[in-house]
Amino acid sequence: MRTLLITGPGGTGRTTVAAATALKAAREGTRTLVLSADRTDTLGAALGVRTGPAPVEAGPNLTAWRPDAAERFRADLTAFQNRAGTALDLLGAARLDAEEVTPLPGAEELALLRALRDAATSDTYDLLVVDLPPTPQALALLALPEELRRYLRRLLPAERQAARALRPVLGRLAGVPMPSEWLYETAARWDIELAAVEAVVEDRATTVRLVAEPGPAGTDAVRSAGTGLALRGLSVDALVANRVLPHATNDTWLAALAAQQRKALDEWQETYDVHEVPHRGHDPRGTDDLGALPVPGVVNETPSPVEWPLTDHLADEGVLVWHITLPGAIREELDLIRRGDELVVTAGQFRRIVPLPSALRRCTVDGAALREGELRIRFAPDPDLWPRTR
Repeated sequence: MRTLLITGPGGTGRTTVAAATALKAAREGTRTLVLSADRTDTLGAALGVRTGPAPVEAGPNLTAWRPDAAERFRADLTAFQNRAGTALDLLGAARLDAEEVTPLPGAEELALLRALRDAATSDTYDLLVVDLPPTPQALALLALPEELRRYLRRLLPAERQAARALRPVLGRLAGVPMPSEWLYETAARWDIELAAVEAVVEDRATTVRLVAEPGPAGTDAVRSAGTGLALRGLSVDALVANRVLPHATNDTWLAALAAQQRKALDEWQETYDVHEVPHRGHDPRGTDDLGALPVPGVVNETPSPVEWPLTDHLADEGVLVWHITLPGAIREELDLIRRGDELVVTAGQFRRIVPLPSALRRCTVDGAALREGELRIRFAPDPDLWPRTR
């Protein structure tokens, strides 16, 4: 199944483009599901149907779904209180009723990730179109499974679970109770669920489609988005330039704005597959309006994955070079920190902690350079760790 993640700057018509893209695929005979995390029913307003916690049919081959964060949050909290009932009673804690619980900030995004996992593992659909939040929030959302799994591995290492028989003895020696079995079981269940979401995000059949309104602000946002997406290893299949004004106009103010848009479009075409969607003069509503938007279709070809190759320059320079693609990155906003077998890469407002390839774990960082949108990190073999040859 193909998964298309749609994001871009706020207020650029992302949801409308997502709905139009899903509608176009459905009319071509593709069984399509469109997901949204909006608390308000923006997706339903665009499609002309009400969407909510249960998937609804928005047309032939088209299903719309806006998961209910409150319902799942209440269920998770109730389950936690039941599992931790003894500890809560010892502390004299008053349990919360499901009816008085309201979802915390971020619950909508977590509900969207769960829905993404459930939809991707089902055989009901051929295409999944995901209406993501604005790009900075979308990238934080997509990074969540990887980061939470890393936290779980650090806080509750799986190898410590093996010493089950020693826990009572260790508890008496330490004078404090050891973690209960259910805690490790919960962590293992979370890890499995997070791994399933991470697999969908990292799948070769998952691509990102950016939506932006051409102009100076849109240009800055697209540049930043390209850097953040590349850092996460996500490929952009197309850039939808939304609300493009006509080239010829007698209005001086509109002509200046159109010229400004054309400058941004020319710049984007050097990097992306740009598709222009003209300004309709009103917000599209209903399938007739959406069907009139010339949004790009979804091809069946599997896109090329984003790769970070490692090249061997040991013979001539005595180093290995790791190439990390970061289009749009600015040298002054880059930062690298080596932490054990991991590398912390910061590019502007985005950061990712990536494990080093096995060969580089026996090396020391020898320098780095940013050239033509590519970060090249040099690693020199550590004589104490590198295999000796005659």
